[in-house]
Amino acid sequence: MAAINETHDPALRSWVESANDPATDFPIQNLPFGVFSRAGGEPRVGVAIGDQILDVTACLEANLLESDAAFAAAEACRSTTLNALMAADRLSVSGLRLELSRLLRDEESGGPGARATAAVLVPMAEARMHVPADIGDYTDFYASIDHATNIGKMFRPDNPLLPNYRHVPIGYHGRASSIVASGASVRRPLGQTKPADAETPVFGPTKLLDYEAEVGFFVAGGNRRGEPIPIARAEDHIFGFCLVNDWSARDIQAWEYQPLGPFLAKNFATTVSPWVVTAEALAPFRVPARARGADEPAPLPYLFSPGNEEEGGLALTLDVLLLTERMRAESAEPFRVSRGSLADMYWTPAQMLAHHASNGCNLRPGDLLASGTVSGSSEDSRGCLMERTSRGANPVALPNGEERRFLQDGDEVVMRGCCRRIGFVTIGFGECRGIVEPAVERSH
Repeated sequence: MAAINETHDPALRSWVESANDPATDFPIQNLPFGVFSRAGGEPRVGVAIGDQILDVTACLEANLLESDAAFAAAEACRSTTLNALMAADRLSVSGLRLELSRLLRDEESGGPGARATAAVLVPMAEARMHVPADIGDYTDFYASIDHATNIGKMFRPDNPLLPNYRHVPIGYHGRASSIVASGASVRRPLGQTKPADAETPVFGPTKLLDYEAEVGFFVAGGNRRGEPIPIARAEDHIFGFCLVNDWSARDIQAWEYQPLGPFLAKNFATTVSPWVVTAEALAPFRVPARARGADEPAPLPYLFSPGNEEEGGLALTLDVLLLTERMRAESAEPFRVSRGSLADMYWTPAQMLAHHASNGCNLRPGDLLASGTVSGSSEDSRGCLMERTSRGANPVALPNGEERRFLQDGDEVVMRGCCRRIGFVTIGFGECRGIVEPAVERSH
């Protein structure tokens, strides 16, 4: 696992003044990577700093990056995606992050102060963000035991948790082609459903559109087909983390999921936040894996390591906010529907990755793995409307008098995440947001 080093020093300040604002997601201690473009321009690799983007290629062209240790990672940033950077040697990526940190420090923090700002900085307001990697494969897990139990109670009140859950990280293969960056609209999907009072199914727009608040992580160096990744080395294969909204059509899902699981109910859209917070940036926020009860089975040996038990969890708080069309018209603030923590998850990222590769499945740089819905034990920590409203029975009351059982057209879902720890600067993930557009009916 990444160690705490000088880049995490809470005393560091940047010559980019907006990075020193306590409210920013992107202080100098964060430095997440993303892919941006300006009007008419090609996508470029950048680093978020306050309300600005540091153009890494511009830094190279201006000879601002000269460290031999960071050379390979810096050169990998000449691409239009983060895949090459994700494939680069971990020491080189760490060296690049260190060099960028030193470049961005103000003079009192031992840095150069403001220089070459016009050449290497781009205001976020002038940039368009892209999906950060060319995602070859996307796998979605089901790592929250609270979520699995809450959902299970709705369908199997006497046996909510299936017997394999405490033994094996459950997941399914998602659809990479429909992953979109934050800000992209999401079209209400059409699908086949079977109303409870009908003898045969019907085809039409989903009536039970939902979000799922998740945390994703990108694969760094991959593995050869047929060669598993030991859990003790799984963290070496995680480049960084983002926020994920795994949009779900619950009525389509209920009809189609047996016997093979999720399909059209989930593959129409998945939204990701555009900034990838590196595993190194998150080093101060590691926490123990969720403790197993005395009556719970210990993980099988291939899913157990002392390091994972001690630091496999991540203290990442994830908020879900809702902004309806009427709220936007009234210039109202988004309403927070839930707040959960990745630290509550039953399975850690390392366990998910090690299990994924345990049968010899070859993971590749840029592959995306997601946690599944981040939910806790309290009602306000439930990370989807299916849970939050008890399948629509208990609607969420909004401040303006509206209520929601499931998402309506014009609703905007906003997800925000941050990591906090006493003695360190809080870092954030930016937003993961999308507006629901009406379905397009089939032409006859």
